[in-house]
Amino acid sequence: MATEIVSPEGLSGSAPPPKQFGVTKPISVAGPTEVDAQRSRELEKFLVDSGLYESEEEETKREEVLGRIRQIVKDWVKQLTHLRGYTDQMVENANALIFTFGSYRLGVHGPGADIDTLCVGPSYVNREEDFFFVLHNILAEMEEITELQPVPDAHVPVMKFKFDGISIDLLYASISLLVVPEDLDISNVSVLYEVDEPTVRSLNGCRVADQILKLVPNVEHFRTTLRCVKFWAKRRGVYSNVTGFLGGVNWALLVARVCQLYPNAIPSMLVSRFFRVYTQWRWPNPVMLCPIEEDELGFSVWDPRKNPRDRTHHMPIITPAYPCMNSSYNVSTSTLRVMMEQFQYGNNICQEIELNKSLWSTLFEPYLFFESYRNYLQVDIIAADADDLRAWKGWVESRLRQLTLMIERDTYGKLQCHPYPHEFVDSSKLCAHSAFFMGLQRKQGEIVQEGQQFDIRGSVDEFRHSINMYMFWKPGMEIYISHVRRKQIPSYVFPDGYKRPRHPRGTNQQPSDKQSCEHGDACQTGSGERHVKRKKDSNGVDAAQDTPDKRHRSPTGEGSVSPEASQRFSSTSPVCVPFREGNDACQLDGLRSGQVWMEAGGRSAVESFNTGKKTTSPMDIEAECGSNSSTVTSLASEVGSCEDVGILSVAGSSEGNNGSIEGSNNLGCSHSDSCDADSESLLENVSEERSGALQDGSGKEFEPNAANGIILEPVGALGLESQEKQLVRLSFKSPA
Repeated sequence: MATEIVSPEGLSGSAPPPKQFGVTKPISVAGPTEVDAQRSRELEKFLVDSGLYESEEEETKREEVLGRIRQIVKDWVKQLTHLRGYTDQMVENANALIFTFGSYRLGVHGPGADIDTLCVGPSYVNREEDFFFVLHNILAEMEEITELQPVPDAHVPVMKFKFDGISIDLLYASISLLVVPEDLDISNVSVLYEVDEPTVRSLNGCRVADQILKLVPNVEHFRTTLRCVKFWAKRRGVYSNVTGFLGGVNWALLVARVCQLYPNAIPSMLVSRFFRVYTQWRWPNPVMLCPIEEDELGFSVWDPRKNPRDRTHHMPIITPAYPCMNSSYNVSTSTLRVMMEQFQYGNNICQEIELNKSLWSTLFEPYLFFESYRNYLQVDIIAADADDLRAWKGWVESRLRQLTLMIERDTYGKLQCHPYPHEFVDSSKLCAHSAFFMGLQRKQGEIVQEGQQFDIRGSVDEFRHSINMYMFWKPGMEIYISHVRRKQIPSYVFPDGYKRPRHPRGTNQQPSDKQSCEHGDACQTGSGERHVKRKKDSNGVDAAQDTPDKRHRSPTGEGSVSPEASQRFSSTSPVCVPFREGNDACQLDGLRSGQVWMEAGGRSAVESFNTGKKTTSPMDIEAECGSNSSTVTSLASEVGSCEDVGILSVAGSSEGNNGSIEGSNNLGCSHSDSCDADSESLLENVSEERSGALQDGSGKEFEPNAANGIILEPVGALGLESQEKQLVRLSFKSPA
């Protein structure tokens, strides 16, 4: 009889080592205390009371809508199979599948959220004609479908619509199979064989969502924590991938990594650790859930060794499915700064919660964006109707991030922009309208001389030209960029249409009187008319009389961006003026206090507009007009440093960031936190790995990140000839 040899470990009965999640060892494997469990119950109750969970009726309706869409795409593919002359057997076997991804697939969607869906079809059904033309026409004829908007030229081509009131984002991927099996495993890399880049990007959303759920220790704890973090990000104004912050998948990856670092923690612990980790994260060290996988298919993966562009990413958050990509390439230095400030805010509040000095509700207090800066850029977008505005706004919003990058580039990072991801609508206007805002401040610590100015004329002009490349421009689609000081923020951006009282400062919150002017002849307010005197040149000739119609433009957009001498929305009704022959455009009426400087035919004139109130702010609104262009606005104003209201100092640094692939070093506990038992061991491990080169899971080294900022080369020389120019000058003046 054979004798079984038992190892000493077997005799001791020790269990096998726990599974490691992620590319490093966990920071702590400690479980919750009773206090932690109580805090989690309070947190989940707060989330429920905040309306973050949809009802069973809503969930049932979503499932019914998805079922209808599945049947529609199956019938669509069968129809195309028949039209292309395939056999009856092929028609019978023809199939298309619907997969979900995003918040719905991850199980963290809330009431009213859209459903991200992917249609996978056979190789002979293409995207360009079959999806965006044939299927589009089928959907357009259905009564249940509203707000149908195809976006074929997007980075990930998508068709947006509402089905019985539920928002749907539908992607399409044609895989290299004649028949799509019902049990298709989309996580298998074989689905990527012989497909193009847009198809890979379309498939990646579903593949990433599936991988995330596989790579977290506890799915339910992950979902609760992610729901909490997403709600926090929206309240604090840092939830928007298109604006340069983070979107749903980015936040999901960040939360998943914290779940890996604390595998036995429950939601209340994970939320606290989330802010602790990312307050101290040394960007641009990447966040990764698993080693970067390289496959023989040859698709480009995130690799700063090979791809110079990857070295310029500020906040790399790498997707876990092949081909691994940086999901947060939109982040700029300005938006990273804002997010780091908000991480610090969250960390401070969580420390107070752990000391029983604050409640969970404090963490989710909204960010007071319009009380945090002295100066703002306002971007007004208008169109003839709601359908035109939806398409026009989507185009403009997708490029607002470029304006931030251009300003950063042209001011060498000295002027910082904070784009606010929420849109605002003035419902009192007769035209379709939407507005976005950016906070402006000089870089902290910059020494500014008396009267120093930031001339971002070229930045705004370059942005204007990029906007005017819109292929589907229609008459009435206009964009106006103007400068407003805090006290001039329009009232419609505030809750219930009024401005929040600012108790610490006692600033007058009443909106300035606005005026509606036509050609500068007369300005009228809501109660009457005012005549504005027009200064004339030395010959007594009206300097503006031979100025051409300032609102004339072509589809290529000459003059489409610059507002008419800072004509803006006011509390009065909009004035509709001739736009082009046979078309009207809604004029943005009202003038800010200040001055409008105009040039025509080489002569200059000054038109002074007074709101009736004494203006103490040193703001000049100037306009420069060429003989063949529309009015151009130039702005000069103080831009002080960011005020203390809702603003915290930036935590963390990108210096010394050429270390390990994980940036989680120095994740120690503050003096007010209870330190986890295994923190020191992790720090030692990470310290050993930080040898001056980035490493992936296969032991390969990444070259140190040599570039920490996005450097955009100037696009041509922007002259100051008679062509229209958008001048935004921000001058700094020393306080008296």
